[in-house]
Amino acid sequence: MRGVRIKDHWKEQRLFDLRATIAGIVGAVLLLVLAGRLVVLQVVRYQYYAQQSEYNRVRIEPIPASRGLILDRNGAVLAAGQPGYQLELVREEVPDLDATLKGLVGIGLLTPEEIPDVRRAIFSRRSFDSVPIRMRMTDADVARFEVRRFDFPGVDIKSREMRWYPNGSLAVHALGYVSSLSEADMKKVDPQQYAGTSVIGKLGVEASYEKELHGTNGFREILVNAQGRSVEKIGKTDPSLRVQPPIAGETLVLGIDTRVQKAAESGLGTHRGAVVALDPATGDVIALASMPGFDPTLFARGIRRNEYAALVNDPDKPLLNRALRGTYPSGSTIKQAIALVALTDKSITADRKVLCLGTFSLPGSAHIWRADKGEPKGELDLNEAIARSSDVYFYRLAWEMGIEKLDVGLAPFGYGRRTGIDIAGELPGLLPSPAWKRTAFKRPADQVWFPGETVNLGIGQGYLLVTPLQLAHIAGEIAMRGRNFQPRLVMGTRDPDGHFKTFPPVEDKPVTGISDEDWTTVINAMAAVTKCERYCGTGSAAFKGTPYTSGGKTGTAQVYSVAQGAKYNAKTVAANLRDHAWFIAFAPVDHPRIAVAVLAENAGFGAGTAAPIARQVIDAYLLDENGKLKPQFAPKPADQPAVAASADQPAATSSAPGPVATAAAAPTVPTAPKTAAAGATL
Repeated sequence: MRGVRIKDHWKEQRLFDLRATIAGIVGAVLLLVLAGRLVVLQVVRYQYYAQQSEYNRVRIEPIPASRGLILDRNGAVLAAGQPGYQLELVREEVPDLDATLKGLVGIGLLTPEEIPDVRRAIFSRRSFDSVPIRMRMTDADVARFEVRRFDFPGVDIKSREMRWYPNGSLAVHALGYVSSLSEADMKKVDPQQYAGTSVIGKLGVEASYEKELHGTNGFREILVNAQGRSVEKIGKTDPSLRVQPPIAGETLVLGIDTRVQKAAESGLGTHRGAVVALDPATGDVIALASMPGFDPTLFARGIRRNEYAALVNDPDKPLLNRALRGTYPSGSTIKQAIALVALTDKSITADRKVLCLGTFSLPGSAHIWRADKGEPKGELDLNEAIARSSDVYFYRLAWEMGIEKLDVGLAPFGYGRRTGIDIAGELPGLLPSPAWKRTAFKRPADQVWFPGETVNLGIGQGYLLVTPLQLAHIAGEIAMRGRNFQPRLVMGTRDPDGHFKTFPPVEDKPVTGISDEDWTTVINAMAAVTKCERYCGTGSAAFKGTPYTSGGKTGTAQVYSVAQGAKYNAKTVAANLRDHAWFIAFAPVDHPRIAVAVLAENAGFGAGTAAPIARQVIDAYLLDENGKLKPQFAPKPADQPAVAASADQPAATSSAPGPVATAAAAPTVPTAPKTAAAGATL
């Protein structure tokens, strides 16, 4: 018989006690950890977690600042904010998003092409956010939606401040426009400063002075629930919630005169081209027109794809700022600058006579440079050669001087260099030279500078390229006898408190080394361009009967080369190959207050098309509504005349460098194709 194993109670008790002790120790450790964690949460890091809790209870909502105004020199509004309507959608309140968007297309508030972009915008935001899907609705759009509102739950019309340009396309290339913030824009700006903002300046003043115009956003704290939705509408508003109002952007005051700007644009009419007018004594831009233009409101309200495509594909290129980015041969507008270089270099004297018979050839060359049929014939001095725009005179003068002297002498006037205007996009043009040609062409045969290219430069043809802004600036330099003020659109700013800050003119390095006698000789000749005395200048018909004195220069720039033996006939040439018309001018001669450059593309002779536009622009600035000279532009007794009584007789020289107009007082601000041609120019 086997023995029976008896249970060991003491062993079991010891095992149980061991396990209980271990469990107690573990429990105690866990309680200590829990207590320690509670101390950390409730004592050590109390402030941190209290703040995080507050953030879950309160949401900061940005309050966008009002964008600053843009005014002209007389206080007229050029750009401002205006209440407008936009269509907004809250995704969680829309039963069927696809059907809703399709319905909005059906009533003409959206287009099928816009749907993908709209969907991306909607799904990039939280489901309870109100997302704008159509900006700047017209009254007709609002009415069309209101009668069908019941079909679109979750869609509503909201009133927002939008950018407003009261004059439409007027001065659009100077002002620029605002448009929706892009991903590239967000990389360049402070996201916090642009929270709640949907637009940013894209071109012109709107872009260059974005910092001043944008202002400083404010914010307000609102109570939210755990899902982030506002709960201020249920229950009392927490009195501890903070509100910081925004600071509006600064008001910009431009040098542009709306009356002059309208004269410039109406003068160009249907012509493609540009007009730049500036005050040569300060650099203030009085008018900057590029035609055709476009309505900046298209971009401010959100331009549609078909609208943008129409602008881009328009053969007249309305988006191109011809005043700053259009580069053209200067034509005969270069002749007075060449004359100054030649007089200073002693290559010629003012009274030297040159026989002009309508053609010019280089010694030993069979190539003939022909002048226009209206070319003055006979022996001409410098005054008559400029006043009547003799090509043969300047063909010969350029050849005698040589390209090295021309290159060195013309550069200080600003040819081939940006003027430094305070908006982006300006091109420098081109002042050709042998050194430039050696780097511009790859083939060795093309790198050689030929004498005929120097002859072409004498009348502003060949490789030479200028912009209308450059020529207006150069006209101002000559009017001021070499003094050089950097062009600028913005004269000053006014902060939200009403404090006005005027920007002082910026004077650059002047054109030096030219005697007062030589300045007087050339200014006399430019004055003779607009007169009809012993002989009639090329701009005399356009400036007949003005109550002010003026100096000018016509120019006609060929777009293509005319073959030897062939004759240019505008009637048989394609419209886009016809000559460009130029005219530069300044007035009054004794105390210059405005310098102008006019370009009319493919418009023929400068005297016939561009000169009348320049007259219209100068009249709009200097004369009142009755055609009388404004008091501030009348000659003063202290003014020293720079022009002799007779256009063909040099004036007495003066030791003074020429008059400088006093900068205008701060305005009253309301609170509210490269071408190479050897043909004639005139």
